[in-house]
Amino acid sequence: MKKYLFLLMCSVLGYSGISAAETPLGLENNISIKSPGNPAVTYSLQENNGILKSQTELPLEIRQTQSTSGNVTKVTVTLTAKDIVYYNFEQIYSLAGVKHNDCQFYMPGFWYHRNLRSPEEAPSFHTSDSWQVREDRLSAPLTGIYNDKTGDYYTVLRVDKFENESLTPHNFGETILTDKTSLGFTGFRNINGQSALVFGFPYHEAPKTYIRKLTLNPPIQAFEKLEKGESRQLVWEIRKGNAKDYSGFVADIWNYSYDTFKPQQVATAYDTALAKEILSNFFTESYVDKSDLKYFSGVHMRTDDCKSTGSVEVGFVGRVLLNAFNALEYGEETNNAGLVQKANSIFDSYLKHGFTPNGFIREFVDYTHNTETDIYSIRRQSEGVFAILNYLDYEKKKGRSHPEWESKIKTVLDNILKLQGSDGSFPRKFDDNSKVSDKSGGSTPSATLPLTMAYTYFNNKSYLESAKQTAVYLEKELISKSDYFSSTLDSNCEDKEASLYASTAMYYLSMVTKGKEREHYIDMAKTAAYFCLSWYYVWDLPFAQGQMLGDVGFKSRGWGNVSVENNHIDVFIFEFATVLDWLAKERNEPRFADFSSVIKTSMLQLMPVKGHMFDIGKVGYYPEVVQHTNWDYGKNGKGFYNDIFAPGWTVASLWQMLSPQRVEKYFNYKK
Repeated sequence: MKKYLFLLMCSVLGYSGISAAETPLGLENNISIKSPGNPAVTYSLQENNGILKSQTELPLEIRQTQSTSGNVTKVTVTLTAKDIVYYNFEQIYSLAGVKHNDCQFYMPGFWYHRNLRSPEEAPSFHTSDSWQVREDRLSAPLTGIYNDKTGDYYTVLRVDKFENESLTPHNFGETILTDKTSLGFTGFRNINGQSALVFGFPYHEAPKTYIRKLTLNPPIQAFEKLEKGESRQLVWEIRKGNAKDYSGFVADIWNYSYDTFKPQQVATAYDTALAKEILSNFFTESYVDKSDLKYFSGVHMRTDDCKSTGSVEVGFVGRVLLNAFNALEYGEETNNAGLVQKANSIFDSYLKHGFTPNGFIREFVDYTHNTETDIYSIRRQSEGVFAILNYLDYEKKKGRSHPEWESKIKTVLDNILKLQGSDGSFPRKFDDNSKVSDKSGGSTPSATLPLTMAYTYFNNKSYLESAKQTAVYLEKELISKSDYFSSTLDSNCEDKEASLYASTAMYYLSMVTKGKEREHYIDMAKTAAYFCLSWYYVWDLPFAQGQMLGDVGFKSRGWGNVSVENNHIDVFIFEFATVLDWLAKERNEPRFADFSSVIKTSMLQLMPVKGHMFDIGKVGYYPEVVQHTNWDYGKNGKGFYNDIFAPGWTVASLWQMLSPQRVEKYFNYKK
């Protein structure tokens, strides 16, 4: 009872402006000491005049100081070895009076609410209500706990230079690191029904460690070696605030994290012209014309040789039609007749052979195994229509008409309209007869873009009404609930792409509306943008020598994690950098524009060019699965790529980023 009252007083007084010396946070401290070849022993530590001691004499001295400024308390711990020691240090900040069941949780780029959209084979409340993870899984080394009952939140953020990493001998159990690391751990814990922040150093993942897609391993606890007389200083910031809802909480924490790390642009040698010139080699070398559908081969290929495969995909990771438009536009800009011919042959082949009996776009064809999907998706259909409408608008402005294409696209659009639910959502998957096999609405915002574009191109208000209905659904089910999910097709969980599409959808609707309606779309775009931003790294992760990404000086800032299931970073950006620049002006958010400039420079770092191929087999075939933490698809692990990749979408994503005026030009938008 005494401990409970002490923690309650610390929680209340620690943020009242009273000096830290008078009201220190009530932190529980533990240290685990490992003797090689033996199980580790954990000791509880008690604070006495700034020194943390155990009842047992320990081979190291531990000092702790706290200093409070406003609503932030800085906790500094210094460990100094009296003898050689292998240690793992842990701190627990119990939130007095805060019931775990009243809380939602947040680890940026990895954990939202309770991760209940994710299966039990991935980190979620399905497996446990207490989780702690290594910091490099997260877009900022931070954990937040949000109290639904009061709006109060608490965060812990570690501050360091993050310069070192160690190769790990084992991926579970107790392991002594081979070298220095800068990575600690962070998370939350249910302690007898009360919520707590838990954090420490070096990393300790529990109750499981996530090593590859839908594969949870037993926990791992790392031990760092300190030589006699050697010291290690650790610094955390514990912050308290209040937000009206979870969305406001995430927005506030992103601003705080951004201001703490202050990510700067990454110096690269690529302006837009040079970047497009290099990427265009993908169009030249990946073109395949052996089948009824002509295509740029951009899926299921090996990173080491980048040989074309027999698979062609319209949207998602293939983006063949968007790349055909990119190649056409670029070919005409640069007088490259070869690229123009390739692009036109792709469009011609899809016009003739690219549709199902009922008029949907053929989404994925594998000519090597003579198979083809018969389950279609709102995302790939939408991305296909999006590409064709860009193509048709471009052609019309060049004085070239395509009535057959317009008829085909109207059929696809009519099919799409028939799938829309009364709540405005679109099902995730269906067959050629429009029989729904996955009614989940998380992919709905992908349809908003082509519907808005179709309204402008065909001057048909039914498309705009459908797009506006999607906005009603998005506001009610995704944005107001801060629940962005199931947009990516190879997982069904919390993901970046749902929030990116939601924000972009509102951007598109703002292009065709006015007054209060437009202002409302802008506000929703901003709310969704914060969630999308939360997936993008504001700090640079450390890599060990021998991990290729570290050896080449890769900086992770500006790259986004993918989803809870797929714990790697990539260059999925498309129009989002443009949306950030637009929101920066519309809502006076300079951080958005500043971070957009970080993204636009950082995402060009791994451009494969002669002499700097970054382990990619061909020039311009931009890498996809960038494995930045202890997770992989089954090959290579941290600091490398998976051996199979899909440059079709990476080239399309970067190309869209490098074409920031494209959307406004399409809508003839006048500022």
